[in-house]
Amino acid sequence: MFETRPDRKHEVALLGRSNVGKSTLMREITGHTFDTGQRPGVTRKPNHYDWAGEDFVITDLPGFGFMKGTPEDVREQIKTDIVHYVESNADNILAGVLVLDGKAAVDIIDRHSGPDEIPHTVELYHFLQDVEIPTVIAVNKMDKVDDRDGRLDEISERFGLVPPWKQWQDTIAPISAKRGNIDTLNDAVRTHLHAAKRDDLFQFF
Repeated sequence: MFETRPDRKHEVALLGRSNVGKSTLMREITGHTFDTGQRPGVTRKPNHYDWAGEDFVITDLPGFGFMKGTPEDVREQIKTDIVHYVESNADNILAGVLVLDGKAAVDIIDRHSGPDEIPHTVELYHFLQDVEIPTVIAVNKMDKVDDRDGRLDEISERFGLVPPWKQWQDTIAPISAKRGNIDTLNDAVRTHLHAAKRDDLFQFF
């Protein structure tokens, strides 16, 4: 279980598979450098970033899924820890940002879809809905995608959001964190901060 959370009331949490660019996005939002790597699974424990004097923290939760050189039981434990963390802090998480690799997401979801299998990313999205955490699906690395609208429509469909994707702009945010293009995400997160009466946090998004 992750026990590292600073004593702050409210939070925005980044979640997603390994190597989708969560740590890069965290750096873009906070202006602070975190460990990132070409190798999946660099982040094993949450990275928290809090601002002195602000009752708020942003958290980059560890990536899940395949990690080269990591035993399956460790991968499963990370998934379990993520679920426990989210459940324990659900009342304080103003928004969950589920980060996807726009280029690979559809293939990965389809590969893990079957009669007895729900892709973990999709399952995580529905879990966030179940615990009533407003969720933004940040579709990262969109600079590498040719048919932007087509890809975003496919992703919407996989999450049970009826296309066209443009009607879900509080939920689906195409971004390119490495290039600093995250305005759509900031807009979506601000919608949820406003609903929680935390407009004072707009300065961070």
